[in-house]
Amino acid sequence: MTDLVTFGETMLRLSPPDEERLETTDQYDVDVAGAESNVAVAAQRLGLDCAWLSKLPNSPVGRKVAGELRSHGLSVDVVWDDSPARRQGTYYLEQGRPPRGSDVIYDRAHASVTTATTDELSTSVLAAADCFHTTGITPALSETLATTTAELLQRAGTAGTLRSFDVNFRSSLWTPPEAKDVLVDLCPHIDVLVVAERDARVVLDEAGDAEAIARELDETHGFEVVIVTRGDEGVLALEDDTVYTQPTYEAADAYPIGTGDSFVGGFLSQYLDGDPVPEALAWGAATAALKRSVPGDVATVTPEEVREVLGGTTESLSR
Repeated sequence: MTDLVTFGETMLRLSPPDEERLETTDQYDVDVAGAESNVAVAAQRLGLDCAWLSKLPNSPVGRKVAGELRSHGLSVDVVWDDSPARRQGTYYLEQGRPPRGSDVIYDRAHASVTTATTDELSTSVLAAADCFHTTGITPALSETLATTTAELLQRAGTAGTLRSFDVNFRSSLWTPPEAKDVLVDLCPHIDVLVVAERDARVVLDEAGDAEAIARELDETHGFEVVIVTRGDEGVLALEDDTVYTQPTYEAADAYPIGTGDSFVGGFLSQYLDGDPVPEALAWGAATAALKRSVPGDVATVTPEEVREVLGGTTESLSR
């Protein structure tokens, strides 16, 4: 039985070595990068049995994505796209240090995943899973994926599968009003909601502090757990009217991309294993901290490393 199934886009990330500039480099480091697959990899490495659903071009670059994810132990269940217009989404990352910031350039238009429909995906895996996870990035990619995301969440709910969703708003993909229209319709089909405090304000028009935001979202939509991430201030979670807070763990900031996905993967690795919310939050925060020391988008960490971080830090608080 699969513990966690995720669905979404995974791209190839091309970045110059040694923090060279994009316009001067003559070579690239190649990594796989996708919010939902990042979550699945983190959770898999921390002990869950995870699967990733998607659609990829039937080409060497598509097979590169699948192969890299399989190397982390994931079950990769994809639709292979043989159409002449098939494309693999990519993005270019130029790492910068103060005073120069990092730069990201996306090349994902017409990627195969944007045409993925519920009928062609292996949805039977949802009924056999403990949890289904996706993010707000996926429905933002195309109208087809907005429909597919909604249908998958509904099918998971019908099967009695827990549904986890990270808002993960991307202003390069849609506007806040566009995102709100779609996300509010999805909320009745979500059990565990993860949202950045800034996204709750900008996209969902929530006000007040993190606790007020969590309580309002829970009162409106009736989630099982609401998690509000607060950057350097850590996270706040609401479950059954009890509030839990978890600080961040001390970490380098060398490789921040993928930190949020690593938190979700770490949290789900324990929450789905039956641990209470405070312990799951601590695992999420420790996994996120470790990710900041790992190149690429994926948290290539171990349970022993997470336990080592947990051993010397403050426990989460409840009230």
